Amino acid sequence: MERQSEDELAESISARKHVTMPAMPDQPFQVAARAGANANVGIVSVTGPMTVATSPAFQEAARAVASPSLIVDLSEVPWLDSMAIGALVRVYASCSKAGRRLALVGLNHRVANVLRLTGVDALFDTYSSIPEAESALA
Repeated sequence: MERQSEDELAESISARKHVTMPAMPDQPFQVAARAGANANVGIVSVTGPMTVATSPAFQEAARAVASPSLIVDLSEVPWLDSMAIGALVRVYASCSKAGRRLALVGLNHRVANVLRLTGVDALFDTYSSIPEAESALA
């Protein structure tokens, strides 16, 4: 097999089509806690990107839920950064220490991939919907 010169290699690379993922619209960050359908379940719903700036508000909302089981609804989270991953792990550790159950709901492919690539996905039970998670946690 013949080796390509640097110029040939550069030309070959630039001739390839670059495929990018479509941008997901960023919504303003919001976090809200509410009771689930079952009295033993609390739900924290997050909207917008989870970042270094928004992670403390998420953690505070998760800590405020006192139910034996916690569902974190991430269906409206387009992406998250490393601080948000840390916040999720801290919530997991807090729930584990307190004997509480934790489930994540509605992970899009970007969020799921980040959790998988960082190796923390195994910590979390994940479900596609809140009713599915509530049934599993009942």
